[in-house]
Amino acid sequence: MTPSLILASLLHYLLIQLLLLPCQQNTLTLAAPGGGKWNLLLSDIGVSAMHMQLLNTDRVVIFDRTDFGPSNISLPNNHCRNDPNDLMLKVDCTAHSVEYDVASNSIRPLNVLTDVWCSSGSVMPDGSLMQTGGFNDGDRNVRVYKPCGDNSCDWQEFDAVLRQRRWYATNHILPDGRQIIVGGRGQFSYEFYPKKAGADQSYNLPFLSQTNDPRIENNLYPFVFLNVDGNLFIFANNRAILFDYTNGVVVRNYPTIPGGDPRSYPSSGSAVLLPLRDLQAGSNVTAEVLVCGGAPKGSFTSANNGKFVGALNSCGRIRITDPNPQWVMETMPLARVMGDMVLLPNGNVLIINGASTGTAGWDLGRDPVLTPLIYRPNNPVGLRFEAQNSTSIPRMYHSTAILLRDGRILVSGSNPHAYYNFTGVLFPTDLTMETFSPDYLDPRLVRVRPRIVSPASHSQIEYGQQLVINFTAQGRINRGFITVTMVAPPFTTHSFSMNQRLLVLTNRTGISASVTPLGRSNYQVRVMTPGSNILAPPGYYLLFVVYREVPSQGIWIQIK
Repeated sequence: MTPSLILASLLHYLLIQLLLLPCQQNTLTLAAPGGGKWNLLLSDIGVSAMHMQLLNTDRVVIFDRTDFGPSNISLPNNHCRNDPNDLMLKVDCTAHSVEYDVASNSIRPLNVLTDVWCSSGSVMPDGSLMQTGGFNDGDRNVRVYKPCGDNSCDWQEFDAVLRQRRWYATNHILPDGRQIIVGGRGQFSYEFYPKKAGADQSYNLPFLSQTNDPRIENNLYPFVFLNVDGNLFIFANNRAILFDYTNGVVVRNYPTIPGGDPRSYPSSGSAVLLPLRDLQAGSNVTAEVLVCGGAPKGSFTSANNGKFVGALNSCGRIRITDPNPQWVMETMPLARVMGDMVLLPNGNVLIINGASTGTAGWDLGRDPVLTPLIYRPNNPVGLRFEAQNSTSIPRMYHSTAILLRDGRILVSGSNPHAYYNFTGVLFPTDLTMETFSPDYLDPRLVRVRPRIVSPASHSQIEYGQQLVINFTAQGRINRGFITVTMVAPPFTTHSFSMNQRLLVLTNRTGISASVTPLGRSNYQVRVMTPGSNILAPPGYYLLFVVYREVPSQGIWIQIK
């Protein structure tokens, strides 16, 4: 560890030691800093987890591509997929999508019909996963997966409904409940789905052609976030714009990220919209984007020639709502390409998976990074990163990571080959599934971990309304350190989590949550829901009560 990382870890350790003490009793011992725990869930889920999405049934839809050849799991009831356009198997009796049931730790095969290779998606307001594009016969298709309480649900497919081929595109849910689909290989445009009168075409986006490196691209899977003013922040290659998608106008050009190195696929850094706070400030809500890692200029060409260049160890952070926004650069303790960034319920960011040399693409990465990092956005610069316990499983190209309702991080995938390849290669296809449990799930913290009593999971809430949450926490707590967060579960693929969003809820004054004791170990917190569908697009979110950095289990809420 670097001296600054050691100091950050020690300060975090000492802070929680002091602040999590229940009143005046010095009885709590916290695990040492730089912790977390790994657990192997399943040794073979049947498919490589190229894409993942958590649904409000606490089930996770996972899929890879249909033209990998046979997977390691059969379709049920001797069923076979018949696709005369498939490039590998015209008749395929294996599944290329599965549903993972978190509660039972079990896998169920699903039937996806056309090729979903390097596709995109997002969850709709009704909780359905709407998934778009792919390759070959699937590049203009839309697929819908409607979650159900039993095992009857499966993919529904709609042929050729997109106006352009969408391969390596990015989706984002909009305030009106539609999705915008941005870019894709050879597509410098965007479109919407579901289609509606007057908005059923594909619209040019010159920014995507301007950021296209010849023969390398470096502008695929662009980082797209809905800004608090209703416009879209779009980052591709090494720069970004603020885009008014309604009128097709670039509102602002942001500075090029310092150093000028590309960060989007195949250079494959990652990005998050940092937690949105002070939601009662109306038009003055601030928004910040964090972009971390990636591969330097020329890495793709070098890797194809057998030379694997070291990944970037820098992060750029920019307040996109500032009148004169500027990038602030930070140095990670570990360089990383093909990493995943996951917003944790307490507002911290987990950086996980990836490699330290090379780039994204078939067999183009080397030197796996086995050590996750926690990034604390509210700490001073130089004290934000903390290394965590390492996994033993390399997660290279086509790996994924998502937040579960209980606060664990589900991690799977890694297949840097054109087909499934388990032997005789540097990084075999990996079909395991594991979880990473951050320090906040240490059993020794159970006595201060909140537990939500009401409202019931799957309650519906409205915009700009008071929300009353009853919860328990063992012993007496310092009520000034309770927060409430809402997290939108994202669609994750290729080092980017589409539609990932976290909001910190406050009371009417916008200062903090209002907490009232109801008796021994029972409390009530009152917060205001987000004031508009721009701050929180309609749909399902995970709601958490957080004490210090220790979150409750989440409950599902639907805002509409």
